[in-house]
Amino acid sequence: MNAAVPSAATSPAALRIAGRPDLLAKWLFAVAGVIVIMVIVGGITRLTESGLSITEWKPVTGAIPPLNEAQWQTEFEAYQQIGEYQRVAGPAGMTLADYKFIYFWEWFHRLLGRFIGLVYALPLAWFWMKDYIPTGYRWRLAALLALGGLQGMFGWYMVRSGLSAEMTDVSHFWLSVHLLTALFTLAGLVWTALDLRRLSAIANARPARFTAAAWWVSIILFIQLLLGAWVAGLNAGLASDTWPLMQDRFVPEFSLSQGWLWAVTHDPFLLHFLHRWWAWIAVGALIVLARKTRPFDRRASAAIHTAFGIQIILGIATVWTGVNLWIATAHQGVGALLVAAAAWGMHLIGRTAD
Repeated sequence: MNAAVPSAATSPAALRIAGRPDLLAKWLFAVAGVIVIMVIVGGITRLTESGLSITEWKPVTGAIPPLNEAQWQTEFEAYQQIGEYQRVAGPAGMTLADYKFIYFWEWFHRLLGRFIGLVYALPLAWFWMKDYIPTGYRWRLAALLALGGLQGMFGWYMVRSGLSAEMTDVSHFWLSVHLLTALFTLAGLVWTALDLRRLSAIANARPARFTAAAWWVSIILFIQLLLGAWVAGLNAGLASDTWPLMQDRFVPEFSLSQGWLWAVTHDPFLLHFLHRWWAWIAVGALIVLARKTRPFDRRASAAIHTAFGIQIILGIATVWTGVNLWIATAHQGVGALLVAAAAWGMHLIGRTAD
C-alpha cells in the first residue's frame, strides 16, 4: 500500500524544483570552452599590439567591420591620433594593410565577447522561463551573467587607458583586471557546472564548499596570474631571453629609485623575475591540490599535473624564443586550462567538506 503513495522525491513538485541540471551543466561547460578560446584570442591581440586599433566602443554597430576603403581610412585616421601610432607604429612605417591586420584581431576579440554574451544570456533567459533552473542556482547564474558584463566594461576601460597622446600602450593594471575577471568567470562556470552535474546524478546533492586548502591554492595561483598579466602588459617577457639566469645572474638588476612598491608593480626586470620563480611556489601548491584530489578522481589529478607541466615548459620556451607569438599564446591558453583544472580539483575536495 505504501509503495503506491508518491514520495516527495518523485512528486511533480519535486521534479519541477529539480529542473534540468544535466542540460545546464552541458551549457555552462560549452560557455567555459568559448571563454578559453576568448583568452587565447586575447593573448594574440595583446602580443600583436592590436588592442588599441579600434578607438571607439560601439556595442551594436561595432560588430560590423569597415566594408569599403573609405571606412577603413576613417578608422585608420582615428588610430593615427593616439600615442601608439604617433610614437611607435607611425615611425615604424605602418601602412593601411598593417593596420587592417591589427584591426582584425581586436575586432575578432570583441566579436567573441559579444558571442559569449549571447550564448550565455539567451539560453539563461530560456531556462529561466522554462523553470529548468534548480532551486538555489538562479542567483549564481545571474551573478555569472553580471561578471560577463563587467568583463566587457573592464575591457573598454583597458582600451581607453591607452588612447591618449601620451600613452603608447594600455595600462597593465587594467589589463590584469580584464584578464583575471575572465579567468575568475571561467572558474565560476566550471564550478557551477560541476555542482549541477553532481545534482543531476545525486538527488539533493549539496553544492561543494570552498575549503581552506582551496583558498590557499587560489591565493597563490592568483598572485602568479596577476604577475603574468603585469608581465604581459609591460612587455616584461622581453626582459630576458635566457633561463634560468637573467643578465647572467640569478637576481637581475632592477630599479629601486621610486621605492619597492613601484618596482614590484612597474619594473619589467623584477616582475619577470618574480613571475618565473613564483611559478614554482604555484607548482608546489598545485601538487598538494592534485594529491588531495587523486582519491576522489584520478582524472582531475592528472589534468592538474598535465596543465602545470605544460605551462612550465611553455613559459620557459616563451623566454628562450624571445616571446614567440604562438608559444606565448599557447602559454596563456594553457594558463586558462590550468585554472579550469584547479577549479575541478578544488570542487572535488569541497564535496567532502560536510
